[in-house]
Amino acid sequence: MRADRLLSILLFLQNKGKQTAKELAQKLEVSERTILRDMEDLSSAGIPVYAERGSSGGWKLSEGYRTTLTGLKGEEIQALLLNHSSTLLQDLGITNNLEAAFQKLLAATPTTLQKDIELVRARIHVDGAGWFQSKESITYLSVVQEAVWEEKKLLIEYQKGQGQESRKRVVQPLGLVAMRSIWYMVARVDTEEAELESGHKESELDDTLRSYRISRIIHAEKLDENFQRPVSFNLEEYWEVSTKQFKAAIPRYPARVVMNKKLLNRLQKKVFVEVLGYTETEDDQWIEAELLFNTLDSACEIILGHGQLIKVIAPDELKQAVISEAEKLLELYGYKNKRG
Repeated sequence: MRADRLLSILLFLQNKGKQTAKELAQKLEVSERTILRDMEDLSSAGIPVYAERGSSGGWKLSEGYRTTLTGLKGEEIQALLLNHSSTLLQDLGITNNLEAAFQKLLAATPTTLQKDIELVRARIHVDGAGWFQSKESITYLSVVQEAVWEEKKLLIEYQKGQGQESRKRVVQPLGLVAMRSIWYMVARVDTEEAELESGHKESELDDTLRSYRISRIIHAEKLDENFQRPVSFNLEEYWEVSTKQFKAAIPRYPARVVMNKKLLNRLQKKVFVEVLGYTETEDDQWIEAELLFNTLDSACEIILGHGQLIKVIAPDELKQAVISEAEKLLELYGYKNKRG
């Protein structure tokens, strides 16, 4: 509805500050011409909006103007209540704050919506931890969190992988990211540390940003020295780009198989296999599928794990690896298979 869009524009300008017509158009999924018409209507209604010209211009509200009208709908309030993980909030030690915020939000909500909100809260719970995911050790999460808030440098000792030597370094913690119940710190390697690591001067460094898994930090100490947070840094954008780069760097091993249809849903949910496509076969219970694994070893392990419900067609290398492992399994149980 148009009234909702006008309210959204007003709240964007109030909460985010100056916005260009293009930015507002993208957020609200309308044309820039529509945004300009909306601005004229807001101005006609007495809302003090004005445009700043120039390359860094945009639409703004007059300084000091704020609206107390939020216009939250029942569905929007429900979305806010569902958009959290109690496990993650508990890790950060702010579970009580969430409850206090909920009570204040509920008190400010029209009586007609309060019953619906309570029903949603009583019937839906979001737990990002999953069924079988083990709880990681996050001993130093609170130290990292304090350093992020206070913009203090951190001295950390970090173990990149199991069995590898730990390394000490000074970092500038820029933010925390949670993937389900796994916590990461995004930090900029301190200038001297980065120069030492790369052998280049700061001006020649392409990227000094790193992601550190909190559970692999074996010691963290907040230093007294502050750092200057980069004005242009956006945690969400960095993480999105970083995640894409990480996925692109993962090895890929394609294979063609025939499998029972009941496996399709299972494989589509697995982390280390991707279903690229499939076609029907003469048997309506089976399909021929193109799969993408990480490596030969992981492909062999996953296929063996589904027994007689999946058969490798290609490549021959994978087929022979599966046969070899199956023969070793038979030998383990005292059965020796002789090929003819």
